[in-house]
Amino acid sequence: MSEATLHEQQQAVSVRLERVLVALAVLALIAAPFFVYPIFIMKMLCFALFACAFNLLLGYTGLLSFGHAAFFGGAAYFCAYAVKAWGWSPEAGILLGTAGAALMGLVMGFLAIRRQGIYFSMITLALAQMFYFFCVQAPFTEGEDGIQGVARGRLLGVIDLSVTMNMYFFVLTVFLIGVFAIWRIVNSPFGMILRSIRENENRAISLGYSVGRYKLAAFVMSAALAGFAGATKAIVFQFATLTDVTWQMSGEVILMTLLGGIGTMVGPAVGAGLVVGLENTLATSGFPVTIATGLIFMICVLIFRRGIVGEVYARWLGRTR
Repeated sequence: MSEATLHEQQQAVSVRLERVLVALAVLALIAAPFFVYPIFIMKMLCFALFACAFNLLLGYTGLLSFGHAAFFGGAAYFCAYAVKAWGWSPEAGILLGTAGAALMGLVMGFLAIRRQGIYFSMITLALAQMFYFFCVQAPFTEGEDGIQGVARGRLLGVIDLSVTMNMYFFVLTVFLIGVFAIWRIVNSPFGMILRSIRENENRAISLGYSVGRYKLAAFVMSAALAGFAGATKAIVFQFATLTDVTWQMSGEVILMTLLGGIGTMVGPAVGAGLVVGLENTLATSGFPVTIATGLIFMICVLIFRRGIVGEVYARWLGRTR
């Protein structure tokens, strides 16, 4: 059997496995609010979408950003202010937050993609910290108090989002739309070019691709989807605070992606569920959450070097081979 044929068979098995996992996950999420506290699951879904958006940049383009919290938290501020101060509907506020995050991604990406490696990462961190200090000083963010008391309102003027189950299925829909958008991007010719840039940027340049433009496009898409998650979170919890724009939030989404598996569709969502679940479980225990998260990260690095989902894929493909 040729190597090309073997690779095609492995890809087919991987796709089938991923589809089965996604179908089971969707069914579980539909039934989950009847057994688990819905607000917790909504928080998990928002962070799962955030991690998947970050993975679009890191896992499929090979760019490590230390400043993605700026898009997540910035969109939350934009959405919360529009809904509270201007009386916008929740869907309009979320769209504004997404557009604002995309615009920020365009500006930050234009400056950052001029460098590679650690220099790129440091530029994204510096720009994100600048935005953080802007949020501290800007009047509309209300400083350390944040924007509180954001009304959930009515979706399309009809569905009352103050009802918890209505809000849950709206968040689930947002999550599925975001993940589908990422899947469509990754499995398009554009996504194939992103993978080629990740694997060998010089070869992509030699083939005539404008690598800078593709990187910038991927950066903007990732920022917009991260903003999509952040704006939705602002509606769910009815506030936007500085916590969402700190560098710790950027580190947290990196951790989620690494735990779940870089370059997999469902891996970052699994990592986000693990981290959020751990934080929720240990919140009232008195045990430091950061220590527990660090220990789990060390164990995963030692045992699951490809991440939890990445290791499952690798072992499944190995048995198939």
